[in-house]
Amino acid sequence: MQVDDSPTAAAVADPVGPSTASHILSVLDEPTGPKHAELKAAALRLLSRVVDEQWFEVADKVQELELLYEDETFPERELAALLLSKVYYHLDSYGSAMQYALGSGKLFNQDDNREYVDTITSQYIDEYTKLQLEMEQTKDKSAVKIDPRLEKMVNELFERFFKEGTFKLAVGIALDARRLDKLADAIERCPDPAAMLSYCRRLALADAPLMEATPAAVVVTATATAAAAAAAPAKPQPGDGTRVVLPRQFRGEVLRLLCGLYARQSKPDYTAMCHCLVSLGDTREVARNLAALTAGATGDDADEAFLLAMQIAFDVCENAPQAVLDEIRTALKEKEPPAEAVVAKEKFDKLLSILSGDITIRNYLEFMYKHNNTDQLILNVVKSAIEPRNSMCHSATVFANALMNAGTTSDTFLRENLDWLSKATNWAKFSATAGLGVIHKGHLAEALKLLSPYLPQQLPGGAAPAADTGSPFSEAGALFALGLIHANHGTADMLDYLMHALRGGAGGPKDICLSGGCLGVGLAALATGNLGIYEELKDILFATDNAVTGEAAGLAMGLVMLGTASEKAISEMLAYAHETQHERIIKGLALGVALVMYGRQEEADTLVEQLVLDKDALLRYGGMYAIGLAYCGTGSAHAIRRLLHEAVSDVSDDVRRAAVTSIGFVLCRQPSQCPGMVSLLADSYNPHVRYGAALAIGAACAGTGSAEAVDLLEPMTRDSVDFVKQGAMISLALVLMQTSKQVEPRVETFTKLLESKIADKHEEALSKMGAILATGILNAGGRNVTVCMQTATGNTNMCAVVGLAVFFQFWYWFPYVHFLSLSFTPTTVIGLDRDLKLVPAFKFTSNAPPSWFAYPPKIKPPEKVQQTKGSTSTLSYNRNKPQAKKAAEKKPEDKKTEEKTEEKTEEKTEEKPEEKKPEVATPMETDDKKEGGKDKEKAAEAEKKKEPEKPKEPEKPEPASEALENGCRVTVAQRRYIAFDQTSATGFAPVKREGAFGIIILRGNGPAVAEKPQEQPATAPAEGQLQAGTQPAAPPAPFEWTE
Repeated sequence: MQVDDSPTAAAVADPVGPSTASHILSVLDEPTGPKHAELKAAALRLLSRVVDEQWFEVADKVQELELLYEDETFPERELAALLLSKVYYHLDSYGSAMQYALGSGKLFNQDDNREYVDTITSQYIDEYTKLQLEMEQTKDKSAVKIDPRLEKMVNELFERFFKEGTFKLAVGIALDARRLDKLADAIERCPDPAAMLSYCRRLALADAPLMEATPAAVVVTATATAAAAAAAPAKPQPGDGTRVVLPRQFRGEVLRLLCGLYARQSKPDYTAMCHCLVSLGDTREVARNLAALTAGATGDDADEAFLLAMQIAFDVCENAPQAVLDEIRTALKEKEPPAEAVVAKEKFDKLLSILSGDITIRNYLEFMYKHNNTDQLILNVVKSAIEPRNSMCHSATVFANALMNAGTTSDTFLRENLDWLSKATNWAKFSATAGLGVIHKGHLAEALKLLSPYLPQQLPGGAAPAADTGSPFSEAGALFALGLIHANHGTADMLDYLMHALRGGAGGPKDICLSGGCLGVGLAALATGNLGIYEELKDILFATDNAVTGEAAGLAMGLVMLGTASEKAISEMLAYAHETQHERIIKGLALGVALVMYGRQEEADTLVEQLVLDKDALLRYGGMYAIGLAYCGTGSAHAIRRLLHEAVSDVSDDVRRAAVTSIGFVLCRQPSQCPGMVSLLADSYNPHVRYGAALAIGAACAGTGSAEAVDLLEPMTRDSVDFVKQGAMISLALVLMQTSKQVEPRVETFTKLLESKIADKHEEALSKMGAILATGILNAGGRNVTVCMQTATGNTNMCAVVGLAVFFQFWYWFPYVHFLSLSFTPTTVIGLDRDLKLVPAFKFTSNAPPSWFAYPPKIKPPEKVQQTKGSTSTLSYNRNKPQAKKAAEKKPEDKKTEEKTEEKTEEKTEEKPEEKKPEVATPMETDDKKEGGKDKEKAAEAEKKKEPEKPKEPEKPEPASEALENGCRVTVAQRRYIAFDQTSATGFAPVKREGAFGIIILRGNGPAVAEKPQEQPATAPAEGQLQAGTQPAAPPAPFEWTE
C-alpha cells in the first residue's frame, strides 16, 4: 500500500503507535458529505495498516464501513470493501469476506497478507466450482447466476497460474470448475504439451499404473543399465497416484477435447488417442486411426507406423470387452484395401487377427504351458491330510487343484486320483467337472474335444453323441466349463452351441443342466449386451420355478448386460425379484442388477437409492454391490460415505458384510488407502463386518504384497469365529500372490500356518476350507498369474473385478469359486516381431536381486523313517529250550538234509582248533553284544573326529540384477525394475516406452539377431497328448553293431 503524506492524513496520524485504533475509528463517526470524505478516506488508509492487529476494534465500526462501501460517490469504496473483507476473515465468516473481497477490485491482489489472500482465493474457487456444478446438474441454466466479478477473479487467477508456470494446478481447477476452455489453454500454453496431455488423460481416466514407473523401467542405454544394476535396489512398495473423480458425461467431454488436441500435435500420440477413444466407445474412430497408421505412411515411417498399429491393437484387445472389439473389427473391415494390394491386405489381416483376441490367447496359453511351476506334491499332502468323509474339504481340494493349474492344461492330479475324485456326488460332481474349464481356460480350439466325455449327448452340428455319464450334474458342469474356457471370448459357434443346450438339447434333468448352461452362456457372452441372449435367459427365468436355475439365469442376465445400464433389463429383473418367493432367485437377480451398473458412477445413484430403501434385505445386499461396482476403482468419497453408513446402520448382517466388502472395489486402484479405511471395522464386534473387512482388503490390495494389509489380516487368522478366519486366509493369499519371502518375510510364516490348519484334525471345517483355498490361490496358474485390478496400461480390469465380485458369493454356493479364474492375469513379457512370432533373441534386464522375484521352492516329500529292529534279549535258562523244541518237531527229511550240511561244515573246519564254550552262561545277553555293533560304531565315530574338517566355501554374494529371456515370468512388483537395452547385440526394443508389459511389439534396431524367430503353436497340447498336426518320431533305420 502507498503512504499518504497529505496534511489531512497527518491530522489523524497515530501519535502513540499501533496499540489502539480508537482515535482513527472516531473519524468514521463524522457526518457524511463531501467535506468529510477526504478525511474518512485518509482514516481508511491508516486502518488498512493496522487492521490485521486491531481487527477486533475495527469490527465495532462494521456498519459505518458498510455505509461507506455502499456510497457510490465515496472515492475509497474498494478500500472500505477490503477492510470489511479482512474483518469478516478474522471473524471466520469466509463467505462474507469473499463477497466484500470481490468489491475490493485490484486492491485484493496487492495486499501483503498472503495468508488472507490465499484463504479468500480458495473461497473464490470453491464458490465458483459449486455454482458451476449446480449449473451442470440443472436443466435450466439460467436458474444459476454467477457474479461477473467472481468469474473475472477466477479468470485472472488462471492467468496468474499460466504466468507462474503452475500448469498442473490450473488443470486441476479447470477440471473441478468444468472449464474446458481453460483446460485447453493450460495444455497449449505449457512448454511441453505432450507431457501435459498425458497428465490430463490420466486425470480424466483416473488411470495410474499399480506400480509407478521409475527411470529404470523405461528404455535406457547400456551404461545406465549397468549403473542401475550396481546400485542397491529398494524393495517394491505399492504406489498410488492422485486421482480426480469426474462425472461420466463430463469425462466424455474432456476425452473428446484431448483427442482433438492430440490430433493437432505435430507428432500425434496415437496410442493415447486410441486409449481415450476406447473409453468413449468410439469404435469407428479407433478403426480410422488404425487404418491411417497402416496405410497412411510411406518408407521407413510406414514400417514404424504399422508396428505401432499392431501394439495399439494388442492394448485395445487387453482393455476392451469383446463387444467393443467386434465393433472395431467390423469398422476396420470397411476400410480394408482391395485384394490386389497384397502388402496392405496382409497388414489389415494381421490387425484383424490381433483384434480377434486369438493371438493374445495363444501366446498366453503357450507361456502358461511352458512355464508351469505347479507343485503337485502340495495337492497330494492336502489330499492325504483331509478326512475322506468331509465333503467340504473334498470340494475345497478340487477347487484348489483347479486354481493351481488354471490355464496350464495340466490335469495330472485328476488323472492320478480318479478313484478319490469319484467320491464327489451331485453338486460336488458339478464343481469337479467345471474345474476342467478353469484348468483349460483359453484352450478354445480343443474345448469341445476335451469336455466331450461329459457334455450332453445331443450335440449340434451332427457330432457323435458322447458316452453316457449317467450324471446330469457332470453335464451341467461341462456346460459351465465351456463358459469358463470362453469367458469374454465367446465365438459365434460356441454361443450357438450353448444356446442350443438351453433350448432343450441338453438332455437329462432339465433344471440341473439349465443352471450350468445359463452360467456358461453368461460367461461366453460377457458384456456383449446381446438382447437376443438376454431374452432367452429371461424366458428361462420366468418359465422355471427352480431356485438354482433361477439364480443362475438372473446372474447370467447381469453378465450379458454388464455395464450397459439398460433400463429395460433393470426394470424387468427388479419386477420379477419382487414377485418371486425364492431367496436364491432374488439374490441372483440382485447381483445381476449390480453387474448391469458396472462402471456407470453417478448414473447408478437412482437405482442404488431404490435398492437401499427396499424392505427385502437381499435387494439391499445387491444395492451394496451396485455401489461398489458402479464406482469401482474411482475412490469416490460419496460412494465410500454411503457404504460406511450402511455398514454400521443396516439391520441385516448380510447387507453389512456386503457394504464393507464393496469398499474394497471402490478403492481397488488406491490400495494403500483401504487398510486404514477399514481398520476400525476389522475390530468390530460383529463377525460379519470383520469378514467383510477382510474381503475388502483382499479385493483392494490383491497382488500388491502390501505390508499394511498383512498387518491387519494376520491377527484375523486367529479370530474366534471360523468364517472370519476363512476370509482372512483367503484375503492374505490374494495379497501375497507372487510375493517372495525376501520381499515380505511373513510369506513363509503364512505358508506354515496354512499347512498347520490343513493338518489339524480339530480345526473347524470352514477354517480348513479357507486354508485349502488360500493354498490354491497362492500357487494359482502354475505360479504364473496374479489377481490385478488394473491392466498394464492402467485401465480397470473388468474381468478381474467381475470375477472377484462373483467369487465372493461362494459364501452361498461353492461353485462360484471358479469365477476367480476370470481375475487371473498372466505375468509375463512376450516380445513379438512384425510377423507376430516370438523373438528368442530379445532379452532384457531386471535390476533387482533374482531371489526377490524367483519362484518359491517346491516342498520336499516327507522322508521315510526306517524303523530299526530293537535289541532282543534271551534269558540264559531258556536259551536252549526253543532250539530243542524245534529239533524235536523236525521231519525226517529235514534231519537228513541237516546231517549232510553238518558233514560238509565239519570237513571245512577240521583244520581249525576247537574252541571251548563257557560252561556257565551270563545271566542275560543281547543281540547287539553278540555282534559287537556298538563297538564298531564308536570306532567309526572316533575315526571321523580324527579326520580334519574341510573348510566351507564362502557364499557368493547375490547379484544385483539378472538377464531375463523373452517370454519369462515378470511379476507386477518386478515391472519397475525392468530395463530394455537398445544398445545390446540383439537389436530389438519395444515400440512403446511406457507400460511395455504383457504382449509387446518389437522393432529391429540392428542386424545382429541371436536366433531366428520361431512361430508358436496354435494351442498348447494337453497333458500327455501330441500337439495337433505333429507325428511321433520315426524309428531309426536298421543297422548292424560292430565293435
